[in-house]
Formats: sequence, structure tokens, C-alpha cells
Amino acid sequence: MTTLQALILGIVQGLTELLPISSSGHLDILPWLFNWTANPEFNAAFEGFDVALHFGTFLAIAIFFFKDWIKLIVGGFNQVVKKKKTTEGRMFWYLVIATIPGGIIGLLLDTFVGDALKKPVIIAIALIVMGIILYIVDKKGKTKTDYEHMSFKQTFLIGLSQCLAFIPGVSRSGITMTTGRALGVDRESVAKYSFMLSGPIVFAATIFKIKDFVFSVPFFVGILASFIVGIIVIKWLLNYLQKGSFKGFAIYRVIFGIIILIFAFARG
Repeated sequence: MTTLQALILGIVQGLTELLPISSSGHLDILPWLFNWTANPEFNAAFEGFDVALHFGTFLAIAIFFFKDWIKLIVGGFNQVVKKKKTTEGRMFWYLVIATIPGGIIGLLLDTFVGDALKKPVIIAIALIVMGIILYIVDKKGKTKTDYEHMSFKQTFLIGLSQCLAFIPGVSRSGITMTTGRALGVDRESVAKYSFMLSGPIVFAATIFKIKDFVFSVPFFVGILASFIVGIIVIKWLLNYLQKGSFKGFAIYRVIFGIIILIFAFARG
């Protein structure tokens, strides 16, 4: 893998992991579109590299929401030890509980059937179908609550929906944001919760896959690129969703999915 390839993939990861357009779908499709996968050396280097890129965006989330994480951890500790109930303590344990089922089911599905789904046509269909669902749900969804007032049911179902993200093209942020909107959470709040929810799972995946990492210049370039772009995207998206909708992302998913189908059928 060249440094330029790593830089491109890092930028793509930073953009697509935090926007509801599927990072796994893009990371699987771009090497195929550019014919990088024809090179055995690239394929060998790419093994585990996608998880490393996810670690870059995890760092972006961890640093951007650093104060929030400290409040959540302290609040969770105080709720158990000091029996002091706070919004932060409640949300901390909601996040913990919501992470468990989605993480376990997603890991099992990814382990046993994940590779079989990394086909361009499947990714394209997932992008298109989820794009349509995201558009309809966001348009018809009625805002009933915000981040501070999310219920256990809402947080748990959003966390559980993550298990569908093992299908490339579905998008972890896409499915969690869609589920949140269907449950009446406002756009900015569901985006923030989606970001926070991704932290534990991505960190766990990094530890699980660290044995596959190849520490090189392209490796660190990719992580740095995904980190920097991730920081920018988080700030932009949270500001945008104060007034904007998910319509643009839904349209992009459908268009990109159609482009993939055209290339897939053209290549036979």
C-alpha cells in the first residue's frame, strides 16, 4: 500500500464513518473501483488497516467529546458508589447497556458472514435501500426528545440497531441515526449519541485486530488523516443538523449505489 492510497483511504474514513453514508462500504468499494485489489501486496496491507482507520475516527470522537466523556464516567461512578443520580450518570449506564447486545451480535455476524457480504452489488443495494429508509424516516419523524432526555428504550434500541452495520453499505451511523429519528430523537442529539455509542465498539475492535496491524508510514498517515478529517466532520455535522436534515446524505447514498451497480454490471 502506498502512502497516497493510505491518505485517500484515511480521508474517506474520516468523512464516511461519521456521516450516515457507510465507511465500510466506501473502504471496500474504493479499492475495487480503482483496481487496487488487483495487487496482492495491497490486499495484504489492507488486512486490519480498515480497523486502524476506524481507530483514527475513534480518537477524533474521544478528543472532541473529551469533557462529555469525563462527565459521563464520573456520573456513572457516582450513581453506583454515591447513589447520586444525574443526567450524565444515567446516560453513562444507558450507553454501557446499549453497547453490549449490538456489539456481541454484530461481532458474531461479522465473524461468520461478514466477508460474504463484501460484494459490490450487495453494498450498492444496502446503500440505496438504507438511503431511501433514512430519507422517509427523517422526513416523517416527529421530534419528541433531545439527548439529555432520551429514555432507556430509545438508547437501547438505537444501540441494538448497530448489529445491522456488519452489512457493508448499511452504515453504523446511518442505522443508529435512522433508528433514533424513528423513535423521535432530534437530529443533532441522535448524531451526538451515535458518535458516543461508537466509541466503545471501535476501541474494542482495535484491540481485537491490533495483531493484524502493519506499523509503517502509510499506516500512520491513514490514521492521522482519518483523525483530522473526523474532527472537522463532527463539528460540521453537529452544527449542520441544528437546522438541516439527512436528505442530502440519503440522495448521495442512492446515487453512489447506482454508480456502483453500473460499474459492477459493466465489469461483468
